[in-house]
Amino acid sequence: MERNNKSSSHAVYNIKLHIVFVTKYRRKTLTPELLDYLKDAFADCFTAWRCTLVDFGGEPDHVHLLADIHPALDISVLINNLKTASARRTRNRFAEHLATFYKKPLFWHRAYFVGSVGGATLETVRAYVDAQGTEEHPRKAVAKAKAKSKPPA
Repeated sequence: MERNNKSSSHAVYNIKLHIVFVTKYRRKTLTPELLDYLKDAFADCFTAWRCTLVDFGGEPDHVHLLADIHPALDISVLINNLKTASARRTRNRFAEHLATFYKKPLFWHRAYFVGSVGGATLETVRAYVDAQGTEEHPRKAVAKAKAKSKPPA
């Protein structure tokens, strides 16, 4: 994965999220045409939030989004907005199709998955953090040496 760091006045960031939404009752409502429409709807929503839809994919009962987000966002508010806006647009555009699956104006299940995605594995980050204080990071090396030289209590 490419490392496209962005910056604002007080931060340098590169935050990518994997988001999954499932249709209500896991009904297989998502046709190829509807998935194409959702891709555009999600891209518009992300743009309004100063974010970017990096990739999109889906199956008849769920969608996957890969998003590049801004660090000042409240993720739960973003998710709620994405689900609400996409459901409203989709129900308006595909009302006849969705009426065969839902009697009420439903679309997404209220639960969702969101996970952080990065270019480094968890093991790489752990090794980096553990390496702090070695020859490259003398303060931690001194602290480790002091801890080793103390007699056991």
